[in-house]
Amino acid sequence: MSGDMDELDSLDRRIVAALQVNGRASWTEIAALAATSVTTVARRAQQLFARGLIRVAAVPQQSGATELLMVRLQCAAGTQIEVARAIATRPEVRFLALVTGSHDLIAEVLVPKGAALQALLVDGLQNIPGIQRSVADLELHTYKSNHEWSRAVLGDGDFPLPEPHVCAADDLDDLDHRILAALSADGRAAFQAVAGELGVSESTVRRRFEAALHRGCVQVITLVPAAALGFEAEIIYWLSVAPARLQAVAEELAAHRGVRYVTAMLGQESLMCEVILPTNEDVLRFTTETLAGLDGVQAWTANVELLTLKRGFVRTPWSAAQLSGATAS
Repeated sequence: MSGDMDELDSLDRRIVAALQVNGRASWTEIAALAATSVTTVARRAQQLFARGLIRVAAVPQQSGATELLMVRLQCAAGTQIEVARAIATRPEVRFLALVTGSHDLIAEVLVPKGAALQALLVDGLQNIPGIQRSVADLELHTYKSNHEWSRAVLGDGDFPLPEPHVCAADDLDDLDHRILAALSADGRAAFQAVAGELGVSESTVRRRFEAALHRGCVQVITLVPAAALGFEAEIIYWLSVAPARLQAVAEELAAHRGVRYVTAMLGQESLMCEVILPTNEDVLRFTTETLAGLDGVQAWTANVELLTLKRGFVRTPWSAAQLSGATAS
């Protein structure tokens, strides 16, 4: 991570964590969560945005007409960065990270039902120069996907978690998609500005956005490198679990605050679990106590996330600077 990330003080971290609770919250609401003044919050948050350290985006949620694939990619030596750049430009890629381990990149890919997987994997991803091998697993069910991990920065307050997303394929029309497209570029954009861009009234934009949010058709996310909030470890575990215990293990993992994402997969590893923790000592405790204490876990492997390039289909603002630095070196 860059040196800038080490410069965030406790107040900056509380402001960012508050934005993860609600990326569209007013400066007044964020000031209350961060326990400081509105003026201080507005000034510091704008500085963080200007530095490219955080980004707020409104992200459309998948419908029943799509499926997710988790793809692990092995690259030729020295090609990992160029391959990552090429994959990051693909709009169907929801998550992308450069990792340690037997594979170099992990990508989560959205696939319309009925689409030819051969075209996606063989003619698409595997045709990118530098990719030597891939393993693709169908995701069967997502048990958890949220930012609960960062709320420890704000203390032990009671912050409600989002409801499960159940958006139907036909819940959004063309205007809804245009509104969400505008807010994907800047999730904090004023409804009045979006309305002016689209030639509709502010009340229409507000009403449609809030309805989409209520129906689970959009999620407002705040992208921030975990290191900026003082979290040293981002780990992806691949777990082999006895079939009879799969759901129970997934639900127990989902209840852990440090777990950001849990999904069941059709493959040799039946669960993928992303964990974000403050220190490597916490990773040791999670491995030897949490995982070791789960009845049904038969084996596991893990990857350390070195650089996250996309989350929620959105490019992380800090990865561009780091990739530029890698090219320059």
